[in-house]
Amino acid sequence: MTKQRNIILKPIGVIHNDVEDSRDASFDWSPVISNIELDERYTLYTHGIDQHSHLLILFWMDRPEKKQLQPLVYPRGDKSLGKAGLFATRSPHRPNPVGLKLAELIEVHGNVLIVKGLDALNNTPVIDIKPYLP
Repeated sequence: MTKQRNIILKPIGVIHNDVEDSRDASFDWSPVISNIELDERYTLYTHGIDQHSHLLILFWMDRPEKKQLQPLVYPRGDKSLGKAGLFATRSPHRPNPVGLKLAELIEVHGNVLIVKGLDALNNTPVIDIKPYLP
């Protein structure tokens, strides 16, 4: 492996919704409405984003309980499924806790994107947004 480098990420915005605390894997995020408030300097960056029905949201899971990383985990915490490699699951306990979710775009108001189904807690930092292109 090549020499590892440090990476510095700067949030471009923050997620606002009514979900304050971590939920278990059975929680249904599909009806959750979130406002993604981008830093105002990124307002023009959203031009044309309303032409897309869905967005890929990358965010930093800054509040999962800190646990020692395990190479094998139960997917969605379901022990009946057997263990799988961490990278084969959506566990929030990762070497780099980057979240990725496909969310439905509802509305755009300047630097605020309103989305549905984003599985991120209130005040989670957003690190990037990309249009979903099937």
